[in-house]
Amino acid sequence: MGCGGGQEAAGGGEPMMDDAGPASPPPIAQLGFDQVLSVLRLLPAEAVLSFAATCRVFRAWAYSDALWEALCRRDWGARATAALAERRRERGGGAPWRRVYAEVAKLGALSARRVPVKGASPRPRASHSLNLVAGWLVVFGGGCEGGDAHHLHILVNMGQARASIVADTLHLENEFLFSRLKGVMLRICSNLVLVDSRHLDDTWVAYAGNVAGNRLPSILNWQQLASGTPSGRFSHSCTLIGDTLVLFGGINDRGQRLNDTWIGQIVSEETRRMRILWRLLEVGPLAPPPRGAHAACCVDDKFIIIHGGIGLYGSRLGDTWLLDLSNGLGSGSWHQIGNSWPLPPPRSGHSLTWIGGTHMVLFGGRGSEFEVLNDVWLFDIGDHYPKWKELKCNLSSALGEMPFPRVGHSAILIMGGKVLVYGGEDSQRRRKDDFWILDIPTLLQHESGSKKMTKRMWKRLRIDGQCPNYRSFHGACVDASGCCVYILGGMVDGLVHPAEALGLRFDGQLYQVELVLHL
Repeated sequence: MGCGGGQEAAGGGEPMMDDAGPASPPPIAQLGFDQVLSVLRLLPAEAVLSFAATCRVFRAWAYSDALWEALCRRDWGARATAALAERRRERGGGAPWRRVYAEVAKLGALSARRVPVKGASPRPRASHSLNLVAGWLVVFGGGCEGGDAHHLHILVNMGQARASIVADTLHLENEFLFSRLKGVMLRICSNLVLVDSRHLDDTWVAYAGNVAGNRLPSILNWQQLASGTPSGRFSHSCTLIGDTLVLFGGINDRGQRLNDTWIGQIVSEETRRMRILWRLLEVGPLAPPPRGAHAACCVDDKFIIIHGGIGLYGSRLGDTWLLDLSNGLGSGSWHQIGNSWPLPPPRSGHSLTWIGGTHMVLFGGRGSEFEVLNDVWLFDIGDHYPKWKELKCNLSSALGEMPFPRVGHSAILIMGGKVLVYGGEDSQRRRKDDFWILDIPTLLQHESGSKKMTKRMWKRLRIDGQCPNYRSFHGACVDASGCCVYILGGMVDGLVHPAEALGLRFDGQLYQVELVLHL
């Protein structure tokens, strides 16, 4: 069917007439191809497909590869689309952009492999940071086995009940103040188990390919850089502004909470060699209270946002702070924001993920009463008064439609406006190995309590290949295309008894997880 002339009668006869004669073609049919494309670029993808269904001419226009590349760039970001375009060129062109868009929209599976390593590698650890910057994987800090009698993690078994005591522990998410349970300790001393742990101050790097998101080399070579700066710590945050690392806070193995801010600049020295220049950032007189196990993200390469964590004396925090770096990385300033009700309850071990524009999403963690959470909050810093909004759902009707409560998981933004949530552990320290995606466009139009909306918002993915096992407090990052995720270390199930806390062990394996897309 063409796009001009009168409308056909329902029975397929002559064009329908009105009093003024044959029906005029729609105004859009009188526009040129370039003019129509400029309009289509403003529409949602679903509207473009509806437009394509009207006639052959419009379908040809709406299926333009240039149009769908522009839609990908608009919806996924210029950097991710450029990286994906590079991958497609390396593979000989690949599928049309319309098909690429559809593949990403219906994503249902991931493919994983364990990356073999040659030579020395980072020792097994948890609560560390893992970033991909300028083509290099960067691992800093964390906690590992070892230490001395001053840095003991005390596990208390009381039948089915279990608690972890002492502030100086890597397993911060099960932390109680010593004074609360010291009487219990004396009565059940035969059931105490001591697990020593200590912080790390080392930095390891490995070349992972160019920023276009190439596959890792078949065998990875780690390099250890100078240690000692920043000082050793775990449960810190390390985010990226461009190709620069911004590290904040954490806890050392003396139990000291930190609130220093560091800048790490990448210096390429020669082929496959690099170093990081760390310096303490001048932030003025105001800074967030010391903490660890907080959540952090970067917004638009200008701001760092942190939320919550564990403060002094083991208290869970619920405050939100913004580090303003909009005038460059020479200095910055901290400001407390988002104080108006409603507010997420205090928590630690949660995630905060930038989803584009002025929005970020908070998920999960452990609350002040040591409960494990799976609530979702949207934070918008675009208004004069930044505000939180809880995206409520009916938990009884959403069973199996969204992730179970967890702490110590990872949540990163991947291709297609989706947040990939992996792993973590529940209130009984049972680690998880499931992968979920949170769809951002659906999230932004969420209707609280709607089961249909919850089902559209969350989707569990199938994982093929060498799946990372059950783990929590691991490191995770994503490449520039948003199609390739790296997972390193964490706490995993040991060989003693997988369901028991005593079966914990530190892991040092690196996994590469890719989106299954037919490009």
